[in-house]
Amino acid sequence: MHVGTWVFTPNCYPERPSGLEGGAALKAIRISKRVVDALEPGTTDLDFFDDDLKGFGVRVRTSGRKSYFVLMRFHGVLKRFTIGPHGAITTELARIKAKEIISQLAMGNNPSEAKDSIRNSITVRSLCERFLAEYVPFHCKASTAKEYKRCVRLFIIPEIGTTKVVSVVRTDITVLHHRLRQIPYQANRTLGVLSVMFAQAEAWSLREAFSNPCRGVKKFKEKKRERFLSSDELSRLGATLLAEEKEASSAVTCIRLLIFTGCRLSEIQKLKWSYVDLKSKMILLPDSKTGKKTIYLGQAAIEEFQRTPKIAQNPFVITGSIDGQYLNDMQKPWRRIRKAADLEDVRIHDLRHTFASHGVAMGQGLPIIGKLLGHSQSQTTARYAHLAADPVIEVADKISERLANSLNPFGHGPKVVKAA
Repeated sequence: MHVGTWVFTPNCYPERPSGLEGGAALKAIRISKRVVDALEPGTTDLDFFDDDLKGFGVRVRTSGRKSYFVLMRFHGVLKRFTIGPHGAITTELARIKAKEIISQLAMGNNPSEAKDSIRNSITVRSLCERFLAEYVPFHCKASTAKEYKRCVRLFIIPEIGTTKVVSVVRTDITVLHHRLRQIPYQANRTLGVLSVMFAQAEAWSLREAFSNPCRGVKKFKEKKRERFLSSDELSRLGATLLAEEKEASSAVTCIRLLIFTGCRLSEIQKLKWSYVDLKSKMILLPDSKTGKKTIYLGQAAIEEFQRTPKIAQNPFVITGSIDGQYLNDMQKPWRRIRKAADLEDVRIHDLRHTFASHGVAMGQGLPIIGKLLGHSQSQTTARYAHLAADPVIEVADKISERLANSLNPFGHGPKVVKAA
């Protein structure tokens, strides 16, 4: 028989379904978000069936509440399997779930048993605990693990910690991400942690394959900070470092090496003498943010290493107050030093930017700068591309100055005078 344009096939509906559950009226539509949003309640509950996926439907109750379901025969009995309420679950996900239910029925499995497993499944909090215990220590560097733990503790558990892992949908992730919009960098890092964690949930069979709810959530744009020191600022910093040498010699050495090498803080702060080869003018790091890394040393860096005393029984270049340990707090001396040098807006990482920017200003190509910095991807170095024009502009300025002054040898017309 036909209802609208939808056909009730014998293997699906052997009897008139209008008598089911209070005789809900039956309509045929193409189920989509736009269509379901527009559905109006009637005087009785209305069932709308999809004209493409047989058995997939949406019920509109007289109260206006809408919910997705599948109506199919199972072991000779026509049964309704509820998927979830419209709004809390997207139309796209409802269609996917409907296909899963229909597939399970075709294989002789009862999807209701799957719903019982959902009720008994673990929460996001439990997933977080397992993720931090079984995945992070073995697949992440110490600094990454620290950030993962921070994201989990501050942003993930408070928001969705009590939600069942299998029940998390894209909307949940989108809402969490949007609430952090005032701190876009942190929002994007948290989204990244969630994506890795739910991918691992799939690997542990805690979610269906290819069901990562983070897929499709758009990251916020981040403004890269590009602060670097001018020659005058470097002179002020240099004078301050000289004054601090007796008080904080290890911190001063660390800062100078950061400037001379363009290294990341952790690469110098935790540097061991066994990694330094002054004869070959290299530092050979067995591990770094981008893996095994070679750092090439200029003469200033070599002389700084030569001036730095080696402490017996301490393998580190930048030694701390505890025997055998490196200086683990560089922020405190740096805040004091930058304040004395009137550079309070400068971060330690800006010393790395300074190394790169001065290299570009000297006319060095971005591939060379990227190699010196140890960038694994060329687009990371590309942030300095706008600086590459400076040497060219300087040459153009000198040429135009010479030509302009030649055109006006007697001072008639505009004459370029080089600023003092």
